[in-house]
Amino acid sequence: MSTHIQKFAEFAHRSASAQLPDEVVEESKRIILDTVGCALAATDNPAGVAGVEYARVLGGERDEASIIGVPMRTSVHGAAFANAELMNALDFDPVSLPGHVAPYVVPVALALGETHRSSGAMAVNAVAVCHEMSHRLAGAMDRNRDVKDGRAQTAEVLGYASTVFGITATAAMMKEMSSERIADALGIAGATSPVNGHRAWLMHAPSTTIKNSLMPGGVAMTAMTAAWMAELGHRGDPLLLDDAEFGYPRFIGTSRWEPSELTTGLGAQWRFRAGSQFKPYPHCRVPHALFDALIEVVRDNGLAPEEIESITAWGEEWAGQFPTFMADHMDRTFDAQFTFVHGLAIAAHLVPPGRQWHDPAVVESRSVLELKDRIVWKNHPGWAEAVSKDPSARPSRVEVVARGTTFVGERTHARGSTSADPATQLTTEELVTKFRHNAAGVISDHATDAVVEALLHLEEVDDLRPVMDLLRPTD
Repeated sequence: MSTHIQKFAEFAHRSASAQLPDEVVEESKRIILDTVGCALAATDNPAGVAGVEYARVLGGERDEASIIGVPMRTSVHGAAFANAELMNALDFDPVSLPGHVAPYVVPVALALGETHRSSGAMAVNAVAVCHEMSHRLAGAMDRNRDVKDGRAQTAEVLGYASTVFGITATAAMMKEMSSERIADALGIAGATSPVNGHRAWLMHAPSTTIKNSLMPGGVAMTAMTAAWMAELGHRGDPLLLDDAEFGYPRFIGTSRWEPSELTTGLGAQWRFRAGSQFKPYPHCRVPHALFDALIEVVRDNGLAPEEIESITAWGEEWAGQFPTFMADHMDRTFDAQFTFVHGLAIAAHLVPPGRQWHDPAVVESRSVLELKDRIVWKNHPGWAEAVSKDPSARPSRVEVVARGTTFVGERTHARGSTSADPATQLTTEELVTKFRHNAAGVISDHATDAVVEALLHLEEVDDLRPVMDLLRPTD
């Protein structure tokens, strides 16, 4: 009988050249489009710049793969590392269970696809497989938005480390490896998995700039190393996901393990779309519904920041206990991505979402910092009940006191969520608008038009290299 790792390997190998369901293909293309745009927006961000500089260390000027938004080409490993760091630098990229997946897997699929001159369809399928595997692993393990006895409960050990399996499957698919070699790669990936350090990241302020305790470029390297080593003859452990006593569940630290979530219906049921979300704001996903409500209140009532006496925000209960989110000061511009009261202050200034939210002139402006000090965060009393009924729910309420009046805004879901209400979902047209905003000033309008067209029809692209060439500025 096949182990879970062997079933995952068979699924990946079978899916490499399969005709996947239309809705799976469409969502995967949307994820790729949005993630690439986030990289373009981050080329002058310190975290993105650091990723590019390390790519020079990894691969120098080797002519194998493109770094998005940068003229240079480098080794396939260097490009995957740099692009992963760029894609996640602004915290603007798509969200999927267990958390971030896209900025780890998209750079691997594109770097290998460009190097091997693979088809766009192969990249689309590989990204879909990674998201499906990651979603299923998340369903088997602890997660940060759990509820117990009507209250928020966050596990002592949690994180996104399990994404390494899906990313490794993507690398192996792009290298056209056999199912036996993919199984070895997955076993190697599990044995060399990053730790689940998310809880430490939440508890310490100022938080590490290695977001959520996973460096995207580092996870990409772990996955690519696993695929290469399997191809070169190393043997992986196929029992890591079947052995709850000594295997992956034990050494990754999860207290919850439901292996039936891993492979039941695998290939026939594509579950990841239910947890797929897109971010309208370059900020931690948790307060996005509050941003939606606050912006509407401020915009519709013509409120100026200096008129606002106070803002009270009721948000997600689980997040209110963590210093990373509740910090009222920032040591560097990076901290603006996770300091909730600061994000609310920027939203109240109606700053267009994009790289502008990370501009030091905005982050450190006197008006933003003064308004931040007039904002109070509270736990929404209906959060646990709402999330127990609908995991995508983010009940939020904001009260703005100005002009002697209290203005109120409420939301049940953040924009960009997959929910029963189509109004919460970002359309493909909205994602294209976001992409164009992110690409402005980095690549030409002509290149932007061509990239959008190619990525929206990626399954029809025969060779990824010309598409990636368009993502490098030429002047």
